[in-house]
Amino acid sequence: MTGSTELSGRFITPIAFGTILQPLNSSMIAVALVGIRADFHAGAAVSWLVSALYLATAVAAPAMGRIADVLGPRRTSLGGLALVALASAAAPFAPDVGTLVVYRILIGIGTAAQYPCGVAMVRRAADEQDARPNNALAALAVCSQVTAALGPTLGGLLVGGLDWPGVFWVNVPLAVVGAAVILRWGPADPPSRGGGRLRALAEIDPVGMLFFAVAITAVMFWLLSLAEQPTWWWLAVAVPAVALTAWWGLRARTPFLDMRLLGKRALSFTYVRTIVTYTAFYCVFYGLPQWLEEARHLDPTSAGLVVLPVAAIGALSTLIATRLQRRHGFRAALVVGTLALCAGGLLLTLPHSTSPVLVLLGVAAMLGLPNGFNNMGNQGAMYAAAPAERMGAASGLYRTSQYVGANLAAAVLTLVLGARADDAGLHHMGLAVAGIAAVLLVASVLGLVRDRLAQR
Repeated sequence: MTGSTELSGRFITPIAFGTILQPLNSSMIAVALVGIRADFHAGAAVSWLVSALYLATAVAAPAMGRIADVLGPRRTSLGGLALVALASAAAPFAPDVGTLVVYRILIGIGTAAQYPCGVAMVRRAADEQDARPNNALAALAVCSQVTAALGPTLGGLLVGGLDWPGVFWVNVPLAVVGAAVILRWGPADPPSRGGGRLRALAEIDPVGMLFFAVAITAVMFWLLSLAEQPTWWWLAVAVPAVALTAWWGLRARTPFLDMRLLGKRALSFTYVRTIVTYTAFYCVFYGLPQWLEEARHLDPTSAGLVVLPVAAIGALSTLIATRLQRRHGFRAALVVGTLALCAGGLLLTLPHSTSPVLVLLGVAAMLGLPNGFNNMGNQGAMYAAAPAERMGAASGLYRTSQYVGANLAAAVLTLVLGARADDAGLHHMGLAVAGIAAVLLVASVLGLVRDRLAQR
């Protein structure tokens, strides 16, 4: 990140645009579940419309990133957008919930391609132009994470006007526009290596990809089960699958998951830190609205408006974090972010069901502050540690780390909130978030001190 100039806005816009699809699709569906359940006379099965997209994205993000490393990120991104458009156009005509879940999986695969492809395109352009990637990474951070908070609002408008199919149909014009701007302004892929695309396809390592898919799926199912009754046999599947993935990653000539890459302490530690950070983030993202509805007795729309500062301040803090990171590096952003997260967690121990809405808005604003700093810091750490030729796969694993954190958050919320969120549950959640942040803060400060000593 030592270039003298920033990447141009015309270059960044087409790359960042596609990354809004995954967070929007992960959160828009929440307001459509009631209508889908009624239309298909379904029960708890509709919850798979939420879980299926997270699972598909967690598995597909590093896979699509690896494909982008081999076939080119522009080409892979366009393929993902085409898959999103086709699956979204067909989903409203699904005959049953099972088929609708399949379409959600396809949408998850297509949207999973956008972030790793975006980071890979940024890395290639920044290296070629000797430019700083900070503004491009900030745009990706805002579009790929902060927009999740806007999903329920947009989804409510779409369901109100078009019923539940609206949350699928909206993807079609978004995907078409995304493809158009990438075709018009997106950076060209590097030329094919010797042997052409068929030889390149052989380098994707389908065996390693299969082992990884089984491993991460089993891990995610086990984590999901922790929220109710732990299903230990999923862990019995996950452990040997992880071992096979590691073994193959050391044995294959061009492995999908290069264990030597994960052997880099800086990169593997970044993934662990990201999992822990997003465990705290999703505790707030899911837990605070639940308390607002069940203890503060706000309707869903009002609860959504109260937590809106989390997204708004998160976008603003991303811009501030970009400046800080440009001058002092990603560790400085992580120190500020984890300190703010610790303060936000402690603030959650103060509100009660009778607290004024203005107080709750202030708490939500404080909870939005760490998001930009932590996202930029972890993203910057991953960018600095991963080699350029593996940037797609590395950034895909970064996304997977976020979703592992989301599932861990579900387990944490079950422990601290219980079946129904009350004031005590909120305060326990705040202490859990503050405790997680305190551990991250110590690690970030030690890393910053170590880097400063190394520079002397």
